Amino acid sequence: MLRLLVTLALCTLVLQLAPVTAQHQQLLTPWAADVDSENVLPEYPRPQLVRADWFNLNGWWDYALTRMNDPAPTEFEGQILVPFPIESYLSSVQRRADFKHIWYQRTFTVPETWTGERVLLHFGAVDWRVTAWVNGIEIGSHIGGYDAFTFDITAALHPSGEQHILLDVFDPTEGTQPRGKQVFRPDGIWYTPSSGIWQTVWLEPVPSVAIDALHMETDIDAGVLRLSADLSSATDVSGYTLEVDARASDELVSTASGAADATIEVVIPDPQLWSPDSPFLYDLDVRLVHAGAVVDQVGSYFGLRKIAVAPDAEGVLRLWLNNAPLFQFGLLDQGFWPDGLYTAPTDEALRHDIEVTRQLGFNTIRKHVKVEPERWYYWADRLGVLVWQDMPSGDAFVDPGQGEIDRSDASAAQFELELQWMVDTHANHPSIVMWVIFNEGWGQYDTVRLAEWLQAYDPTRLVNSASGWNDVGAGGVYDIHSYPGPDVPGFDSQRARILGEFGGLGLPLSGHTYLAQNSWGYRQYETVADLTVAYTDLIEQLYVLYTDQGLAAAIYTQTTDVETEVNGMLTYDRALIKMDVDQLYALNSTFYQTLTASN
Repeated sequence: MLRLLVTLALCTLVLQLAPVTAQHQQLLTPWAADVDSENVLPEYPRPQLVRADWFNLNGWWDYALTRMNDPAPTEFEGQILVPFPIESYLSSVQRRADFKHIWYQRTFTVPETWTGERVLLHFGAVDWRVTAWVNGIEIGSHIGGYDAFTFDITAALHPSGEQHILLDVFDPTEGTQPRGKQVFRPDGIWYTPSSGIWQTVWLEPVPSVAIDALHMETDIDAGVLRLSADLSSATDVSGYTLEVDARASDELVSTASGAADATIEVVIPDPQLWSPDSPFLYDLDVRLVHAGAVVDQVGSYFGLRKIAVAPDAEGVLRLWLNNAPLFQFGLLDQGFWPDGLYTAPTDEALRHDIEVTRQLGFNTIRKHVKVEPERWYYWADRLGVLVWQDMPSGDAFVDPGQGEIDRSDASAAQFELELQWMVDTHANHPSIVMWVIFNEGWGQYDTVRLAEWLQAYDPTRLVNSASGWNDVGAGGVYDIHSYPGPDVPGFDSQRARILGEFGGLGLPLSGHTYLAQNSWGYRQYETVADLTVAYTDLIEQLYVLYTDQGLAAAIYTQTTDVETEVNGMLTYDRALIKMDVDQLYALNSTFYQTLTASN
């Protein structure tokens, strides 16, 4: 009943503050009714570095919009439900922030049990530039719309009682910064902005010397996990050690220890490998020890897997998983929601799209020019799907065959900083098997240099230097786009040949479209039967490219309809899967027959 009342209140507030415009219809996913304003996205937000104690700051915050160069507001305009973007239905505001600053404020009380600990303020992601104050003291700023960041707020806290947070957020939307598909005037393949806080905000108590991050690299041939840690202290840590326990289904399988500033090898006997068919994950307990006492302790997990490009028995370069060739066949996933925009309404909603992808017979998701919350990759790891992770695009575009843009030093520096952050913060996920630096000609520059840098920085994954349009011969794959296609790149003796986008077959289903009419697709169909025939024909052609012409992977456009696009396997509201699930699974899964390995 509480959730129902909250949902009705949200509906009333949205109608009062920001009626849905005449240009589109408001769609809601099945999970919108499950959003509880007193318990928004309550799941632990960082599954690969877990501590028992934390405090969720999602929920109602005060908000205000001010013009450029205006001072901080003295009064606030209303309340916003964090962490939903201000433009979204679920935020209860549903207003555009165009060239305005978004101000947030709320109060909280530090639990008494945290006395003597440092208190960290964590943000999953804020789009795009944020400055924060606690109790009137500026505690830090951050630039970048897709990465997690943390402020140590201990020194700014009152000894007891109510504490105050104030945030100033600015999102230029169409500036040179990485922004993906967010635009001022959404249309076609371009979508509504998601400004401000769009991932979980939370507090955490930690000791003076704590584990800040874990770095994990697995070697299936040697059967080992190599682990190191970042510690949050300028103190000499030479007297500190790390103790590591690895468990399989709650059974202890290995222990190891070593100096806290060293890389520790954890030997895994009879290793069980991670794959889409068997997404086996080991649990980890990591303890930081000093003078015989446990100073800090975190939980995590890892999967043993290996990705490579190598020839099959016929000498054709394929994508290999765990020392065997595997065709990677997946969906282009935009990660947009009609009610939450960049932010899924619930954790179940976040999980749902991955589950449906697997149910339809796909083993891969290309996460398109967006970086998701950590829990999305947790579900990808748990449910067993291969992920091609795009770097969000930004700056100017160039047309097919037109080379690269001239990017300013500031724009390039921000892009490369966010690229490195994306890799650093997601490198432990076994599901991620490929980094995609550029999509088509969107902000593409210095491709060879960046591909060489990234391959050296993370040799455990494949690098796709440019998906579609402007190939410069770099990276481990040669990627083209073909709509509706399918097609295969020309011969390349050094790289696997893949089809990074194809399909885009559209079907608008009445009552489930963003536009009442004039929806868009690369090809448009009027009935489910017609769409099924066209899709079947497309996949049968793709199969020939796979078996006879050396195509190593393909990504179909796309998981769901998004705003004006109706190219999805699902409707935008996730209410309907457009074609028969069993029929699609049988057709799509034919690609996973075992290819013969080379000798």
